Amino acid sequence: MSTLKLILTAEVTGLGSSGDTVEVKGGYGRNYLLPRGLAIQATRGAEKQIESLRRARAAREVRSQEEATAVAGQLSGLTVRVPARAGEGGRLFGRVTTADVAAAVTAAGGPELDRRRIELPSSIKTTGQHTVSVRVHPEVSTTLQIEVVAS
Repeated sequence: MSTLKLILTAEVTGLGSSGDTVEVKGGYGRNYLLPRGLAIQATRGAEKQIESLRRARAAREVRSQEEATAVAGQLSGLTVRVPARAGEGGRLFGRVTTADVAAAVTAAGGPELDRRRIELPSSIKTTGQHTVSVRVHPEVSTTLQIEVVAS
């Protein structure tokens, strides 16, 4: 069993944030993380890059936990309607994506969200009420009720 020591260049759910050094199974690293640019090999030269990644991450995460909690409070009180093309019986043509949810939150007067921070429970292929999880901050996540309506 081979393992690779990698440095993450982007946030990977369940693994870590950019700048973190992780040890993963060889196949996962070679076939998923490296080709997608989510990680780089951990070498001495890359150790220097870690510092710049951490500084960049710190600058991006200027949002404090209090701000994240306030945004989570805004989201919990929001009614979000996602319009989608639907046929008979409420089945959608296609499905609702994280980008659709992010656009609907902004249209409903909520904060602008990064679609990569929205986690759908599974493929949303029907109209009606659905619960979506949103990671506002690494330590703060909230749930959001969305209503998929036929357009």
